[in-house]
Amino acid sequence: TDQTLTIDDRVEDLLGRMRLDEKLAQLGCVWSTQLVEDDQFSEAKARELLADGTGHITRIGASTGLRPAESAAFMNRIQRWLGENTRLGIPAIVHEESTAGFTARDATQFPQAIGLAATWEPGLVEAMGEVIREQMLAVGARHTLAPVLDVTRDPRWGRTEETYGECPYLASRLGVAYVRGVQGGDLSNGVVATGKHFLGYGMSEGGLNHAAARIGPRELREVYARPFEAAIREAGLASVMNAYNDIDGQPCGGSREILDDLLRGELGFEGVVVADYYTTLLLIAWHRVAADKGEAAQRALEAGLDVELPQRDCFGDPLKERVEAGLVSEELVDRALRRLLRMKFELGLFEKPTVDADRAPDAYDRPQQVSLARELACKSIVLLENRDDFLPLDAGIESLAVIGPCADDIRLLQGD
Repeated sequence: TDQTLTIDDRVEDLLGRMRLDEKLAQLGCVWSTQLVEDDQFSEAKARELLADGTGHITRIGASTGLRPAESAAFMNRIQRWLGENTRLGIPAIVHEESTAGFTARDATQFPQAIGLAATWEPGLVEAMGEVIREQMLAVGARHTLAPVLDVTRDPRWGRTEETYGECPYLASRLGVAYVRGVQGGDLSNGVVATGKHFLGYGMSEGGLNHAAARIGPRELREVYARPFEAAIREAGLASVMNAYNDIDGQPCGGSREILDDLLRGELGFEGVVVADYYTTLLLIAWHRVAADKGEAAQRALEAGLDVELPQRDCFGDPLKERVEAGLVSEELVDRALRRLLRMKFELGLFEKPTVDADRAPDAYDRPQQVSLARELACKSIVLLENRDDFLPLDAGIESLAVIGPCADDIRLLQGD
């Protein structure tokens, strides 16, 4: 499109050229591993899965195990195929995970978020975000599904270590720092950060992962929405991911009150809402508010969910059938698409969809990156004093045993 136009004009120009199939393809995603055959990028798979383009590519780094140069080269193959073999040549956004460092081979690994919270060092967390941004940019990954902004006060919940803990103020300060580090001052040189999970996910009933959150409207806003509001207003958070739970009977991934009224209306969010993986299917199988994929797609789209991840289960043919039957307005599709296309233009993907694969390793394993990870790890350690014999421990004990299946599991130190 014409680079002399404003981003809004470029969005409208491109939108006006798109067919319905191409629009719906942009609201979905394709697993990176689905494009592989015999350990190589597959032209045949691309023709099958990318004929109309795609909004996102799911997790090259976290799914393939490729090292930086090879990961970047694979990403380049996908982007070149889209540019040369689809009618409109719209580039894809590659998304990844990076709660405690970019989840990829050779990337710098930092303490899990609960450890970062224990440092009380927003400046170091922002510096960590800058490392994540540099390493993701080097391989062409432009959207990360982090940070976790959930406030959690129930240690039974299995994702507590991904959060900044129980204090909304601390979670706000570290969340803002993380987003600033990852996104940078300008998305054309940054990575989109995703605040997750909206909302109340960390306080589910009984600590169960998909269970309802019993939270009143005041507490919902003053405690659980506070870190999201800070990241949106102070750091320009560009993306938000819905939570799996429901609040007062409203599933977060299919609720206008939560995604449109609260997130966009009250908190002022203007970016892209992406689905936590398989959210649309859970509207059928878990929440039971939709009878089939078409109804699930309609409910999610009407609620304000813009992009289905990690693949198109409901936003493809099931949604197309509803649009063609007049049950869903194409303007509703265009509303979500405008947000996504604007993000792609802001990222500069149309001008520079590929990266220099040979130089990608230069962004990894540098001494200052390792030093920062070590500093954060040291500052995350909390030493407790046994004052006034609060703990039933004999002062003469010289060592304590840590037991259980996770006691010496190095892999589990990375969390999740």
